[in-house]
Amino acid sequence: MAEPYSVRIEVRGYETDSQGHLNQAVYLQYAEHARWSLLRHGGIEQSKLLGHGVGPVALETNIRYLRELRAGDEVDVDCVFEWGEGKTFRILQTVRRSDGTVSAEVTSVGGLLDLTERKLVKDPREVFKELATDPGVFGL
Repeated sequence: MAEPYSVRIEVRGYETDSQGHLNQAVYLQYAEHARWSLLRHGGIEQSKLLGHGVGPVALETNIRYLRELRAGDEVDVDCVFEWGEGKTFRILQTVRRSDGTVSAEVTSVGGLLDLTERKLVKDPREVFKELATDPGVFGL
């Protein structure tokens, strides 16, 4: 497993709910932003995936909400890939306030969809290795 990649985000007022804390659905957006940032950091642009005939798919996502976030809070969203032996992989993410307080943990199961066959590719690790300029950031 690689060292976690992290992106900083400031909680915007319009992302909060009537109670003044970050809306639960926005955590998913933050997690998605961090995942795409990591892909770009490793040299995998969306156009590169599409040109290769594959696209990432989310198969399962679990969020544990631990501490509230409010407008103006700065958070670091960590992201690390965990590889198994099959067609899927896990992405482990932590949403952490700048003071180190963990606000949420996001665990996702994903895969790479063959856009022609509409099936998961057999070994997504090999595709990542082939497309990445820095496979090490993905733990490969």
